[in-house]
Amino acid sequence: MRTFRCACGERVFFDNTQCLSCSRELGFFSEAGTVVGLEPPVNGVHATPYGPCRKCENYSARGVCNWLVPIDSNEPLCRACRLNHVVPDLSDPTNLALWAEVEKAKRRLIHSLDQLHLPVLSLRDDPENGLAFDIVADTAGRRVLTGHADGLITLNLAEADPLTRERLRLGFKERYRTLLGHFRHEIGHYFWERLVRDGGRLALFRERFGDEQRDYAACLHAHYAAPADDTWSADFITAYASCHPWEDWAETFAHYLLMLDTLDTAREFGFAGALSPELSLPGSTDFDLMLEEWTELSVALNAVSRSMGLPDPYPFSISEVVRDKLETVHRIVREARSAAVKSTPPPGPASFARTATRIAS
Repeated sequence: MRTFRCACGERVFFDNTQCLSCSRELGFFSEAGTVVGLEPPVNGVHATPYGPCRKCENYSARGVCNWLVPIDSNEPLCRACRLNHVVPDLSDPTNLALWAEVEKAKRRLIHSLDQLHLPVLSLRDDPENGLAFDIVADTAGRRVLTGHADGLITLNLAEADPLTRERLRLGFKERYRTLLGHFRHEIGHYFWERLVRDGGRLALFRERFGDEQRDYAACLHAHYAAPADDTWSADFITAYASCHPWEDWAETFAHYLLMLDTLDTAREFGFAGALSPELSLPGSTDFDLMLEEWTELSVALNAVSRSMGLPDPYPFSISEVVRDKLETVHRIVREARSAAVKSTPPPGPASFARTATRIAS
C-alpha cells in the first residue's frame, strides 16, 4: 500500500479522513486509486482534482468509510460499501465499532484486487459471477460461520474483536489470524471459481493442488479429528491448507496477496525493491525475483520484531512445494490481469447498479 499526498504536500495514508497538517478533509477516490483533498462542500458536493464527488453515505453518516462517490453516480454508497448485502445491527455501538474495523480491512482487499485488475462486480449486478458480503454477529441461537458460497462471503463480526480473534487463533493452533487474512482467504475461494473453474485451468490446478472432487466435508472432519503436528509443513503454507485442495488454493491465494501488499508497502518506504542484479540467479523469472525480495524482507521484519520483544510477524516457511503453488497463483493472476488490461476498461462509476444492504436482525 503506497502513501499519498495532500494538496498541501503532507504525506497521508489510505485510511485517513483528515490531513493533520492543513486540516483538509480527505477521501479515497477508488476510480483513480488515490487519496484526494476535499474542497469545502457545496450542497454536499466536493471539488477534487478528479472531478466533483460526494462522500460515501457510510463516510458522511456513520464515519466508518473514507471513500468517495463520483457525482455522476446515483449511488449513495461507494464501490466497496455497495458490495455489502447484510450488515449487523448498527444501533448497537459495539457492533458499529467492530463493523468499522471489518470495513477497513475490506476496503484494503478491494483496493488490492483493483491494483491486480481482478474483477470486483456486485452479486446484485451479476448473479452468476458477482460478489457480496454478509457481515453478521452471533446470536443466542445462531453461531455465524465465516465462509464463501457462490460469490457470497460471510464474516462473523466477532472476528473484529482482537481478544476473540486471538482466542480462536490459539484454539485452532493457527500461526496467523487477521481480519484482512480472512478476507484474502475467502476471496481466494471466489477467484477459484472465476479464474480456475470457469477459466479453463482445472488441469493445472489439479496438477499442483490435487483433485478438488474429493469429499470436502469428510476431508474437513478428518482434518479437525487428527492430532496436531507439523507433517503438513513440507507441502502446505498452513495446516488448514492441508485439509482439501480448495483450502490449499485459498490459503495460497491469501498468502500471495499478503506478500504482494506487504512488498508494495515496503517499497514505498524504501525497505524493499533495491535488490542488486547480481543477487539474482540467471534465468530468474519475475516470480523468482519477487520471492527473493520477499525472503529478504520477511527475515528483516522478524529480526526487527524480535529486537522489540515481539512475536515474529511472519511465522511461515516457504518450501519448494509451496513455492511452486505460489508461482501457479502468480501465473494465473498475471494471465487474468493481462486479459483485463487488453480488454475494455472497467465500468465507470455510473454503471455500477445499486446493491441493497439490509441490517441483520
